[in-house]
Amino acid sequence: MTRLRQKFIEDLEVRNYASSTIQAYVRHVAAFAAHYSRSPERLGPEQIRRYQLHLVRERRLAATTIAQVVSGLRFFYETTLGRPWISKHIPYPRRERRLPVVLSRAEAAALLAAPGNLKHRLMLMTLYGSGLRVSELVALQAADIDSQRQLIRVRQGKGRRDREALLPVRLLESLRVYWKAAQPVDWLFPGRDPQRHITTRSVRLVCEQAAEKAKLSKRVSPHTLRHSFATQLLEDGVDLRTIQVLLGHRNLKTTAVYLHISPIAAAATRSPLDLLSPPAL
Repeated sequence: MTRLRQKFIEDLEVRNYASSTIQAYVRHVAAFAAHYSRSPERLGPEQIRRYQLHLVRERRLAATTIAQVVSGLRFFYETTLGRPWISKHIPYPRRERRLPVVLSRAEAAALLAAPGNLKHRLMLMTLYGSGLRVSELVALQAADIDSQRQLIRVRQGKGRRDREALLPVRLLESLRVYWKAAQPVDWLFPGRDPQRHITTRSVRLVCEQAAEKAKLSKRVSPHTLRHSFATQLLEDGVDLRTIQVLLGHRNLKTTAVYLHISPIAAAATRSPLDLLSPPAL
């Protein structure tokens, strides 16, 4: 490992960045350097501009991915190299605003019934029943299931924050069946190596296979189940602030996207036209 990469990692660690973020930032800066076959210390604004064009035009990366590249480069130049002035030459891409995919209750029921493997079914039930992120699901330990309070403890979720998520009665009952059959020791959902938890990639694959088996036309990911959890809570009358807490969103604006998905917001709103005296026809 080079001295510069070691300093970059240490700068991220001392600021308590998540390990997944550190790995992503290091990977993006390394790819930038490899593109020019030169140390990033010797690269400047013009090379950065051309690299961003390369990511857009040739690699055709999504705006969210390019935004992560930009964040990594900005941190590297601002903090590790001490060149904050370069940041103005590394613009963030304008993000597309797309509404997330949401399953109906019937589609969710078909998806959850699809896996023949008990562990796989329980993973999908936990995502849908508690609204967890896939990274939070795989990191669950057996001790995080609080059956007395009917809550799931989420340790160091996104933003390095602990929180508590719902533990539905049906999920708790199913987890007890799973517990007796699998007898997990440390991780609630271990991988092939019992000392390690299952990977997020494996969970995504389980989602895709279950959606295919259930013959769903929608593209289903673990985050689809999280979106469905939030949207259906909103449709059941749960207030937005409560949903924000359950999802672990820092900003209420992030949670407000579900107002655009749920038909209940439109159904409960009267048009100004309906408030006027009807004209003669």
